[in-house]
Amino acid sequence: MLFSSQVFLYFFLPITLIVYYLSPKRFRNFILLIASLIFYAWGEPVYILIMLFSTIFNYVTGLLIDKFQKKNQHKYAKIVLIVSVVGNLAILGFFKYSDFLISNINSLFNLNISLLAIALPIGISFYTFQTMSYTIDVYKQNVKAQKNFISFATYVTLFPQLIAGPIVKYRDVSESLENRKENITDFSEGIKCFIIGLFKKVMIANNVGFIWESIHSLPYSEISLSLAWFGAICYSLQIYYDFSGYSDMAIGLGKMFGFHFLENFNYPYIAKSITDFWRRWHISLSSWFKEYVYIPLGGSRKTIARTVINLLIVWFLTGLWHGASWNFIIWGLYFGVFIALEKAFLEKALYKTPKVLRHTYLLLIVVVGWVFFRANDITQAFEFLKV
Repeated sequence: MLFSSQVFLYFFLPITLIVYYLSPKRFRNFILLIASLIFYAWGEPVYILIMLFSTIFNYVTGLLIDKFQKKNQHKYAKIVLIVSVVGNLAILGFFKYSDFLISNINSLFNLNISLLAIALPIGISFYTFQTMSYTIDVYKQNVKAQKNFISFATYVTLFPQLIAGPIVKYRDVSESLENRKENITDFSEGIKCFIIGLFKKVMIANNVGFIWESIHSLPYSEISLSLAWFGAICYSLQIYYDFSGYSDMAIGLGKMFGFHFLENFNYPYIAKSITDFWRRWHISLSSWFKEYVYIPLGGSRKTIARTVINLLIVWFLTGLWHGASWNFIIWGLYFGVFIALEKAFLEKALYKTPKVLRHTYLLLIVVVGWVFFRANDITQAFEFLKV
């Protein structure tokens, strides 16, 4: 079920809001939980079982980590954390990367192992990262373990940000899960934010996306240099207005129900460097990788060489998170290389150049990067760039 669909706009959302606000406050998390499960089950009901398993698994591991921490049995708490992280990654890996792994094994060893052809459960990348951040934060004692299963399940399944984010850390909504205060100001702001996001998605993203698809479907021999650049720019606009539109709708929906999700896009195309761009684009994902991968690896606290390695690891994983294909991995490493160069010396040099040149540099790198992101495979990406 898409936020822009008639079923969502004319039936699901109005009915959910009516039932939610007619219910006593103590039942509102339960109402949201049921509504979220219905929302998730709309497309493929069987995958609700995976989400429920993930919810129960992380609820239990969170409680166990908390229990062992309180008893100063940190060794056991760490073991449970490892089980939790490995379990979450195993679920995500099986459903998202099994066929990618099999395909590469077949290619490397000239085998013919059958693909599993497993459909990817909607939102699994988002709720897996959210539950992982929860158990890690419980282990670090940044948050208290949630004892109320309904509240925890509401956090995991919350439909406003389930499909396309933002990735919501538990600590950012823990207070709202228990003590949120809905009011007309937030509700009206939520409607406004949702409408802006809907406009971005339906009126801008869909239309420039149509132009891009029309160009991309042409034989490459018929695409001129100017038309190729025009198409790539259209896709750059499509992906921004699509992603930021969904984020705006999610933030708006959250406000309607008393939640305040953090902003996920901050005018990324006005950035003056690649580093600055990724501080503004999909902020919740960038901050997740920074906090839970980059900093634990050592961040930039050690040598330049180690910092570069840490950045490349993070951006390899960022690319892989977006999709099970080598073009996503190349896309991630592509940005990782530029960020590493900026970290080493390039960003300082850029800030000595005129703003227009810095901005041109940013747009050129980003637009070319989106070609890798959108291509069906690496060969197609290079073929388009050679036009």
